Formats: sequence, C-alpha cells, structure tokens
Amino acid sequence: MLVALSIRDVVLIDRLDLALGPGLTALTGETGAGKSILLDSLGLALGARSEAGLVRAGATQAVVSAVFEPPADHPARRLLAEHGLPDETALTLRRVVQTDGRSRAFVNDEPVSVSLLKRLGESLVEIEGQFAQVGLADAGTHASLLDAFGGLEGEAERVRGAFAAWRAAERARADAEAAIAAARRDEEWLRHAVAELDRLAPKAEEEERLDRLRRSLQGAEKRAEALASARDELARNRGVAQALRSAARSLERLGEDAAVAPVLAALSAAQDAVAEAETLLERLLADSAPDPRALEAAEERLFALRAVARKHQVTVAELPALRDNLCERMRELDLGEERIAALADAARAAREAYRTAAEHLSAARREAAEALAQAVAKELAPLKLERARFVVELTRLEEDTWGPEGADRVQFLVAMNPGQAPAPLAKCASGGELSRLMLALKVVLARSTPVTTLVFDEVDAGIGGATAAAVGERLSRLAESLQVLVVTHSPQVAAKASRHWRVSKRAEHGMTRTGLEVLDAAARREEIARMLAGERITDAARAAAADLLAGVS
Repeated sequence: MLVALSIRDVVLIDRLDLALGPGLTALTGETGAGKSILLDSLGLALGARSEAGLVRAGATQAVVSAVFEPPADHPARRLLAEHGLPDETALTLRRVVQTDGRSRAFVNDEPVSVSLLKRLGESLVEIEGQFAQVGLADAGTHASLLDAFGGLEGEAERVRGAFAAWRAAERARADAEAAIAAARRDEEWLRHAVAELDRLAPKAEEEERLDRLRRSLQGAEKRAEALASARDELARNRGVAQALRSAARSLERLGEDAAVAPVLAALSAAQDAVAEAETLLERLLADSAPDPRALEAAEERLFALRAVARKHQVTVAELPALRDNLCERMRELDLGEERIAALADAARAAREAYRTAAEHLSAARREAAEALAQAVAKELAPLKLERARFVVELTRLEEDTWGPEGADRVQFLVAMNPGQAPAPLAKCASGGELSRLMLALKVVLARSTPVTTLVFDEVDAGIGGATAAAVGERLSRLAESLQVLVVTHSPQVAAKASRHWRVSKRAEHGMTRTGLEVLDAAARREEIARMLAGERITDAARAAAADLLAGVS
C-alpha cells in the first residue's frame, strides 16, 4: 500500500506531502487544476520516463518520493533481495530529475537503475487511464492472471518446474553430444597424449622428490671432487709424507743432538698425522664415490616431466589429474553412443512430463477462462457496456514456442459490438469504454494480482447517472481489498470514496501553484455540490450532494 507521497518542484507543485491510507480516495477539482500533475509525479517515482519540462520553473531539480508498505511475501521484496538492496518495513522509491531531463533513481536511499525502479513500481501500483492502460492491456500478464483467478498457481508452478527439467535434460544431451564430437575430432591426439603420460607415469609429488634427489646428488659430486683434490694435494710432487721422511733422515745424520731432538719428534708426529689423513681421505672417497648415472637419470626424469607439463600448460603436479581427465574423455569417446542414447531417453521423458503437465494446465485454464468470461460479463451491463463481449482466448502453441508458462497463449479479447470480431483490449474500445472495461476486469481479478495500489484516471469519462453510480460502487468494492485512488469528475464516484482530496490552482506573487486540500465532511459536501451544479452552487445541489453522501454505507 502507498502510505506517503512527497513532491518537490514538479511543474506547478512546489511542495506537497500526502499521507495515504487504505480504501478509496477520490481526487477532484476543476479541469486544469493539476490532477494530472499528481499522477505524473507518482509515475516518476514508479520509473516513468522523465522530461526536463517536469521541473518547476526556477527550480534546479524535481524530487518525488513514494513510500510503500508491501506485505512480507510481496514480489517487490524478492526483487530487493535479488539486487542486494536493504529490505525495510517501508519501501521508499525516489526519483530526482534535473533541468536537462536526466534523472537518478533511489530505493531505500540506495542508488539503482531506472529500469529496476520501474520493475518495483509495476509490482506495487497499476495506473489505468483513458489512454494509458498498461497492466491488463499487456497480454504477457494474462496467463498468470487467469491462473490466479482459477486457483491454478500449483499447476502452473508444476509446469514451470517440468519445463526447467526438460530444458536441463536437453542441455545435458546437447553438451554430451558436443563433448563426443570434440573428442572424436581430437581422438588421435588424445590417444597419443594418454600413451605418453602412461609411459611417463607421473606422480603427484614426484617433481619435488626428484628436485631434492638432484640437489643431493649434485652435492655428493662436489664433495667427492673436494676429497680427491685434497688427496692429490697431499701426493703432489713427491708427496707430503715423503718430504717429511727425507727431512727426518737428514737430521738423523747429526746423531745424538739435544737441540735437534724436538724437531725430529715433530716431524715424526707430522708423518703420522699425514698418514692418517691420507687413510681417511681414501676411505671417504671409497665410501662416497658418486654414481654419475643416478644423477643423469634423475635429471632426465625431471626434465622429461617438466617438458610434458609445459606442452600441456599445466604444472608437473597436475599431470596425474590431466591423465585422468584425458582418460575420461577417451572413455566418453568409447561409451559416447550409449551415454548419448541414455541422455536422449531422459530428455524425451522430461519432454513428456512437461507435455502432460502443460495439457493438464491447459484443460484447467479452459474451465477458468469460461468462468472468468462469465464473471466479467456480469460486470459489463451496469457499466453501460452491455453490448460488449469479453473473451479469454487460449491458442495452442507450436512445440518450438512452448515455455515455462505452458503450451498455450492466453489473451484477453473484447468485442464492443455484436457481430464484431474480438480483438485485443487496447485496440477495440474508446478511452472511456476501455477504462470501464478495465474496471470490470479489475473487480473480478482484484485478488489475482500482487499490485496493492490501483489508480484510475477519469474512469467515469463520458458517463453519468446510474452508470457513474455503478462505476463508483465497483471502485468501492475494489477498495475493500486494494488501495484505490481515482481522479474523477463524477459526483456519484466521489461520493463513494472514504476520503476526498480537492486539487486546486492558485496564483501567488506572480507564480501559479497547484495545491491539494483534504476535505472534511462539510467541505466534501460543498465540493460534490459544485460537481453537480457547476460554478453556481445551489441549495438543491447541496441537498443532492448530501443525499449522495448519505447513500454511502
């Protein structure tokens, strides 16, 4: 329900704040007072097209905010969730229009696209005017409206689910056929790649292990080279041990010489140390002699793995998974026909399930269509449309156009005169007739739409007397379940309202402004008397107005 409307600097309105409630609200006023400006302002907040001419002269921008309180399960709240917008008790739609016609849209103070604002607005409010019907005139809504009228939402949901399952089965079959076709094109390469990987037999952690082994073997080789070099240094020329022995023999020729004795002892100790070093070096060389083939084999294996990984643009660790994937593609190739046949069977079964569900829905819709046509027909005569014939047309669709809404197209048609072929709603009636036809439909379909607010713009155009009273009575019935706003020139309609606003135009300081007054009982009687009598209000008109108001239960 629309609970508040705030308008700033729109055409002749400088500042207007309206509080709204449930039931039927009538907007009256003389022609040109600005009632259409109010509707244009509301349309802006609902995502209608913006124009530079909507900004009041002298203002820098126009701003309109509409505050709604939709039920917890309303589609508007699902839209908020889908777009990650804050969902609060109150839902505020706001539009800001610049002097160049450009505009910005906001939902609960979050910037959004105008298209999203429009989607939200369409789920909340429906405006029916003489030449601007958009809700019921849109054939795309007729199937869901008929389903809601007939209580067929469960059957319709089953059809949507069956259609989704059928489409998924068809996609699975098509994907499998495409995969098999691609596998066949690559069969020779696949077999070569799998054979190469089978020969290589890569392991997930093998690269790291081989790299550690390679570094270890390279370290052992360097160690052996260092040991051999040390041994060679000891043996270079005559060798350190030989030199020490020669030096000792030279000193021993001196005989018993106390001064030389320490030198001989040192030379003897050095000979022992060198001999021990040579023994240790030989032992180490013998124990750690590197295996040149082991290093070569490790490097060959490592480089082979890395080369294959580069060729397939994966890491070495991913080679086992690559092999499994290629083998799976080979298995799909080998089992392709069998798998495709199974998927084709599943797709056929899903199609049959959808067809069965769609046929059940179509049969139920035919019954609901007859009931809807009869219900609308009862509403037409009191609205001076007794010659009109309302038809709900169900057309069987070709299979390639079946969809989630079923296998038939639902369209509301009307023939305004006997002998006339039924045609789409918006193409066969005058503005006033179409407005009243929409009212009849709305009365019957009031509980079949998520919209919580209905706006009728001069639905009573061109009628009066009993027909206008019938229009007012039906608007009042609608207002029992929906919030209804009606712009009217009919006193019979205005008298049915639970609240009454008068729109007027005034000149202040050389500027013309549109204002709105909430009428109390006395002012309301006077306004309805003006609508009955014109500019000169008589006592008889006031009495007639009182009678109209007294007749409102």
